[in-house]
Amino acid sequence: MLVGYSSSSDEEVENPSELTDSTGKRRTVSSSVSFEEDCHDRAENKKMRIEQQGPKTRLPVPGCLLAMFPEEEEPDNDTSLHDGRIRSFKHERGNWATYVYFPYPPDEDFMELLEELLEVAGARGVLLTQQREFHLSVSQTVVLKHHWIQPFTESLKGGLTSCKRFVCSAGSLRVYSNAERTRTFLGMEVSAGHAQLAEIMKMVDKTMIEFRLDTFYKDPSFHVSLAWCVGDFTAQLKEGLKELQGLVDHHEEGALLLTLDCRDLRCRAGNKTFSFPLQS
Repeated sequence: MLVGYSSSSDEEVENPSELTDSTGKRRTVSSSVSFEEDCHDRAENKKMRIEQQGPKTRLPVPGCLLAMFPEEEEPDNDTSLHDGRIRSFKHERGNWATYVYFPYPPDEDFMELLEELLEVAGARGVLLTQQREFHLSVSQTVVLKHHWIQPFTESLKGGLTSCKRFVCSAGSLRVYSNAERTRTFLGMEVSAGHAQLAEIMKMVDKTMIEFRLDTFYKDPSFHVSLAWCVGDFTAQLKEGLKELQGLVDHHEEGALLLTLDCRDLRCRAGNKTFSFPLQS
């Protein structure tokens, strides 16, 4: 038996079907509505319902999860917040300025001498600002990502396990500037303990190489920065260096030597400070 079929182009909806209009009510589609028209009406109604619902809002992230991954930031690039200083590198979210150093706690004699040095430099037209804190760097300032800080400090700690504490001293004034010549420094260079500092520097350099960061200078001048100013004033300070050194050499009862008990190496990353006691 042969059965005849109509072609797909002639096909119509044989039985009434229900569709939803823009008001959300059901309406009946007569058998005269074609299959293509039916599909088109359904698509238009779905689009209209989505538009009426409006955009979906995201649920807020729970505070307990945000606390698990703190993204602390350093101060911004506004020079007014940094005494007019200009960053050597642009601050970006998640970047932490990091350096390794020995701290120097100043005594009363040192602070009196520093006051005299600033006064003499000011009379020569160089207005210096004393350091907020005093230290002796054994690394350059590098940039660490936040998630690098823990493995970086662990690497430092591991490399220093065999290093012993020592004492170094400084008594000769020198003038320094940063690579960009945007800041000038008056510092006191180390005269005793250079060899021990060089060994510490090598251990720190190994960690820097591990993290593909800049190592310390090839021929380092280990020193404690005393004061600084914005701009390149190296020539003016060097002209008065002999007079300034005279204040150091003839301070009260004799030459003043700046002495550091190097028993506690530190690493500062942003606003975090890590301490690594050396063996006694």
